[in-house]
Amino acid sequence: MSKIIIYTDGAARGNPGPGGYGVVMKAGQHRKELSEGFRKTTNNRMELLAVIIALEALKNQNSEVEIYTDSKYVSDAVEKGWVFGWEKVQFKKKKNPDLWIRFLKIYRKHLVKFHWVKGHANIPENERCDQLAVEASKKSVLLIDDIYESTGTSDLFK
Repeated sequence: MSKIIIYTDGAARGNPGPGGYGVVMKAGQHRKELSEGFRKTTNNRMELLAVIIALEALKNQNSEVEIYTDSKYVSDAVEKGWVFGWEKVQFKKKKNPDLWIRFLKIYRKHLVKFHWVKGHANIPENERCDQLAVEASKKSVLLIDDIYESTGTSDLFK
């Protein structure tokens, strides 16, 4: 099985505001793009959701995955191990616990390595993800980020 290369990005027009995520997945000669928009969300939620959606789209467990993201929030949380400490304290006083819990569930099913890339640095796949995310945030019909909109915050466990 070949290594899967994933690029992700999130966007929000206003923070909070309409937002979206974009994903480009590559494995050998195969390529897949994913995107979706939400009517009220945050940039960090979309950055994290992009990674989750990409990992959830994988068909085989224990896939070897390289994720390229311009989100320090996401890459540092995982690569520096912060998210595992947050999990131990049940995400107390942390934003986006619903997404981090969802992330950890799918993350543990694969062999994942994160790479931070500078945004808007002419990296073609990262630029494409940005374009997908922004376009998704501008769709005429946007999904509802239920957790964010129902609580007015992404911090469920104060």
